[in-house]
Amino acid sequence: MESRKIEIRKLELSDAPEIAKLANNFTIWKNLRDHFPYPYTKSDAEFFINKTQSQNPQQSFGIIYKNKCCGIISLIVQDDVYKNSAEIGYWIGEPYWGKGITTQAIDLITRYGFEKLNLLRIYAGIFEYNIASMKILEKNGYIKEGVFQKAIVKNGSILDEHRYFILNTNHPSTNKKEQ
Repeated sequence: MESRKIEIRKLELSDAPEIAKLANNFTIWKNLRDHFPYPYTKSDAEFFINKTQSQNPQQSFGIIYKNKCCGIISLIVQDDVYKNSAEIGYWIGEPYWGKGITTQAIDLITRYGFEKLNLLRIYAGIFEYNIASMKILEKNGYIKEGVFQKAIVKNGSILDEHRYFILNTNHPSTNKKEQ
């Protein structure tokens, strides 16, 4: 999948050194879940890439800008009663901030989620201080549906989570009456 500046594609082991270099950044780590390691090593990148290779359908992608992997974007498809939903997660290396890359990557993966995965809903949970991420989601049509008070513990701080969502208005279920 491609836009005018970027593409998102399946990760390759050759992406590991660049991912490790970019991801080994405290500022990135403080905006992500704790399963994202810090410091971030090449073995962490290789482990993550290998884990994504068996995804069917593909849910995690490298964000490619000027032929370099500059970040990661994923849809975590839910199950059980939430099976028509996915959580979006993403990060981009600091040298690439402010170039509109993340905005385009979110647009691409949102369309992928709706068109290829047939999702009804995509949502994101953003830490209270990550205003830039909130603005990027809003640029892509995501709507703030609420604030989960004191829902997150990150780096010893208790934080609010701002929850955003977008609906697939072309999904077959949006035209059905409740049963």
